[in-house]
Amino acid sequence: MLPATFLFPGAGLPWRPVGDAAQHAVAQRFFIASDWGWPPLDIGLMGGLNLAFADGIPLLALPLKAVREWLPPGFHGIGLWYAIAWATLPPAAAWAFAGTGERRPLPLLCMAVAAVSMPAFIMRFGHAALCGHTVLWLGLGLYLRLVDEARPRKRGLWAGAVLLQAATLLIHPYLAVMTLALLAAVPATLLLRGRNFIGAALGMAAALAGVVGVMAAFGYLGAVGDGQRWYGAFALNLLSPIWPFRSFFLGGLVGTEIDATGHGGWEGYNWLGTGLILALFLVVLGHGRTALRGLRSHAGLVAVCLGLTLLAVSMRVGLGHAVLLDLGTPPAALEQFRASGRFFWPVGAAILLGVAAVLSRAGRTGTIALAALAVLQFIDAAPQRAAFSAWAAQRPDWRIDADRLRPAIAAATRVTLVPSWVCTSPDDHETREAILELLALISENPRPVNTMYAARWRVPPVCEPVAGAPAPGELRLTWRNGRWE
Repeated sequence: MLPATFLFPGAGLPWRPVGDAAQHAVAQRFFIASDWGWPPLDIGLMGGLNLAFADGIPLLALPLKAVREWLPPGFHGIGLWYAIAWATLPPAAAWAFAGTGERRPLPLLCMAVAAVSMPAFIMRFGHAALCGHTVLWLGLGLYLRLVDEARPRKRGLWAGAVLLQAATLLIHPYLAVMTLALLAAVPATLLLRGRNFIGAALGMAAALAGVVGVMAAFGYLGAVGDGQRWYGAFALNLLSPIWPFRSFFLGGLVGTEIDATGHGGWEGYNWLGTGLILALFLVVLGHGRTALRGLRSHAGLVAVCLGLTLLAVSMRVGLGHAVLLDLGTPPAALEQFRASGRFFWPVGAAILLGVAAVLSRAGRTGTIALAALAVLQFIDAAPQRAAFSAWAAQRPDWRIDADRLRPAIAAATRVTLVPSWVCTSPDDHETREAILELLALISENPRPVNTMYAARWRVPPVCEPVAGAPAPGELRLTWRNGRWE
């Protein structure tokens, strides 16, 4: 699905990165080229912007920076991250399924195939870091093993949970909140079973402390957004799990994501897949008692999934194209989770895991049904894989004279863009796209720059008009009349 130049990019290519992928590639290139600083994620060539706030996947960028002397010019690991995400998710899902006690190769293979065919995973291709759904399956696998009362020793598992939380935070904070919620289900489940939950609570506290420690050490604390109130705008629509956008079997029924808030429904896209929905009906109708026993046994996980679903739905409850309920202005703390629709991802994974666990215990017929689930899910995801492949194969031409600008950038000691990102209106898409494109060209041979697009900042930048003559060695480029001068 992924071309070689997508996986292993370099400088001097005749095409440009686009969209969020351009932001991520730019940030990671500048970070790799910058001197080591403190906090470790600061991008010195961008005035100390934290790499995590530009979604540069620190977990991968840090080792790449450590070996930068051996990397080809202009290399970044954004494309490589997609390969890592796709390669690691199937075995992680199989490992999670093994936590239910399943050991047979065929059911484990079925889980691997079904999990890598989940639409919410595939359709995140526009945002590299958020494709790291492997950690959600690792979180579910840890949960199952940590609530397994037949396992007497849990310290090693909790140590793994702490490491998982630290690593997940260095992929993306949204994913870290999700895995932390899955770990919180451990003491909750033990409490609701009437078992001793103190050890699990202490383990959960250690995982939380690990997150706070990494945030403090790597410069996450104190970050603020753009000041706009977005929570509820990018929510989970109540129809999203059954809305078959880009489904092979049912996609002809709909033409786009379902949306009630006027923001496209992209962040709330959570179609479960034809295979999973049919299997869910089969479980409810044919194995309802077994499913209810499982839900009661894992009541803490059920409660966490309900909480994540409510967080995803937000305070503007949408059904189809209408907002059924608007609870008004949300608490300020929720603004950190403005793309709330994402929080249904671990819920969808837990549903798949639960359905597979019930079917795998239903004898030969259940195993056949599980295999059918995997096959249907894989076929149903064909349009989504095609969309991902087409996106990765894009080769848009530079809209700027890249061949003329590359030597000038290489000869400069600093590059100043006028206007800077913060000096442009959020509605001025043309100028902002032009800034990001020029930054992508500069990132091939990074020089100190005066601007960058980031979701959050420790110290929000202010618009400062550039005046006076350029300093010696400074390359100043001004966007005027639709081109850089």
